[in-house]
Amino acid sequence: MTSTKIGSAARHEARLLWAADPGLFALLEAGRHTGPIARVPRLGWVVTDPVLARRVLNDHAGFGMNGEGGVGHLWTQLFGDGMARFFGGPGHAEVRTRARDLFTEGAARTLVERSQGPSHAALARRLAAGETVDVADAARVLVGRMVADLLGLPAGRDDAAHRDVFAAGERLARLAMGTAASTELDPAVIDRARAIVDEITAGVPHAYRTAGPDTLLGRCREMGLGVPLSRGLATLLVIAGTETGASGTVRTVALLHDTGEQRALLDDPSLMDNAVREGLRVSTPAPVIGRHVSRDATVAGRRLRAGDRILLLTYLATGGAGPFDVRRAYVPETRQLWFGAGRHLCLGAAVARTQVARMLTTLHSGGRPYRIVSRRAARRVLVPAYAELRVRLA
Repeated sequence: MTSTKIGSAARHEARLLWAADPGLFALLEAGRHTGPIARVPRLGWVVTDPVLARRVLNDHAGFGMNGEGGVGHLWTQLFGDGMARFFGGPGHAEVRTRARDLFTEGAARTLVERSQGPSHAALARRLAAGETVDVADAARVLVGRMVADLLGLPAGRDDAAHRDVFAAGERLARLAMGTAASTELDPAVIDRARAIVDEITAGVPHAYRTAGPDTLLGRCREMGLGVPLSRGLATLLVIAGTETGASGTVRTVALLHDTGEQRALLDDPSLMDNAVREGLRVSTPAPVIGRHVSRDATVAGRRLRAGDRILLLTYLATGGAGPFDVRRAYVPETRQLWFGAGRHLCLGAAVARTQVARMLTTLHSGGRPYRIVSRRAARRVLVPAYAELRVRLA
């Protein structure tokens, strides 16, 4: 891998970050010069070191998701105190325990193949016929199908319906932009967000009543969580399962191409796990994770006070290991920080990895490398992503 290719891949990633949110880009650039932990005016504490970030995420007594700075604060404003109790109480552990079997490696492979398999087969046929395909559009539809299947929403919807749900999720996520300085939402923003939630979860009440026990809404019904909280969890899954899933998948496709590493993967398919891990590490679709400082704490010699906010710049924490490299050995310091850590570690981590691997397998199904014909960054989005990434077989 040449320095020219490394530089090209880095520039494309930088353009994605800038197009998504110039403020995020500026924060990450500033974070490169702050040291492992620093206090930034108006924002609070920022952490760029992966070991410190994991320590914060594992200290659930000292750093919470509820309260100013935590993502739970945003969701509570939309769905009420029941959501706050979910993020900070025993209900969260119960949901994870009761739903864990839906997210194992084996279950993830079954879910992805069941919900996405026919679409991948059609995509492979188009590529083999010499067509140019938009991987970004395909990923949006694919993750929409997967989330609908997992929730137990009606099957058989066409691609346009899944694009609409994805677009609604983007609109909802976009309302959270600008919350780096405060997670307190304006009442008008809350009203707009609730209208979008109604659109996204229109089918949830029916699915809650009828979904089988092998779906997330079916498990919610069995636990007696009620429709309001289940709507909140469904919305959370739509955002987490589609926005970040599509971003990580498509950006891995681009990184594999831009670094010239796809030939190594074609020659040695056993490198697939490495390629997936590296793609998620370098792209880190959730580039910042916020927490509320629940009680006084000391981190790397710095004294944090209860009520402070702390931003974990995961994009920098994971990216410090170096550029995308399919031969890179497992990095213990970063582990899978791009999925979070502790009891709030992304429950769908196995599903995300499986989706990325399934896309790379489809693109390489003809035994030839693909080349990127054109690309366009998504603008003003919470999760940096490609609006378009058109590829064809070389």
